Amino acid sequence: MSDVVIDISVSLDGYVTGPNVGLGNGLGDGGMALHDWVFHGNDADRAVLDAAFEATGAVIQGRNLFDIIDAPGGWSDEMGYGAKPTGEVNPPVYVVTHSAPANPRLGDRFHFVTDGVESAVRQAAEVAGGKEVVVMGGGQVCHEVLAAGLADVLRLHVATVVLGDGTRLFPAEAGPAVGLELVECVSTPAAQHLTYRVVKEK
Repeated sequence: MSDVVIDISVSLDGYVTGPNVGLGNGLGDGGMALHDWVFHGNDADRAVLDAAFEATGAVIQGRNLFDIIDAPGGWSDEMGYGAKPTGEVNPPVYVVTHSAPANPRLGDRFHFVTDGVESAVRQAAEVAGGKEVVVMGGGQVCHEVLAAGLADVLRLHVATVVLGDGTRLFPAEAGPAVGLELVECVSTPAAQHLTYRVVKEK
């Protein structure tokens, strides 16, 4: 069985983007600092990134994130996913959305799921080959998977920045409690990489 892993970078004050997110400004104002560990990190940061890519069998993301990466200034055909090096096999990506776009720029790499996160998780697990199903963003779909009890692992890359505003990982309104067990912590100058296993009720 594939683990369902929420894997996302977050600021110290709980934001996964800065304010004013839009096409051409996908991480919002100041949001690139969240991924400084990806592009300017040390060997330990790179090891975290490489291990995550190696373990990924399928990816789930939300429609807002898809629209940004499918825009002309978004991902290229040569990019695996996110910051993955070129030349690698691309995992299939399942986009949770109300309706599929007519002509996605990036073609058949993406599968559009219109009947909710449970269906997206089920479809992704069917093709992951026992590797991880990685929920990579945005914040809304990550929290939805966690709140629905579908996640096995929560992996946070806590960046050394306070954004002050933006897209919250955890909504301001009340939500279900989730028990967590810390299973790994990698500390670097750029981020605290925290891996929690979700404690499932017996």
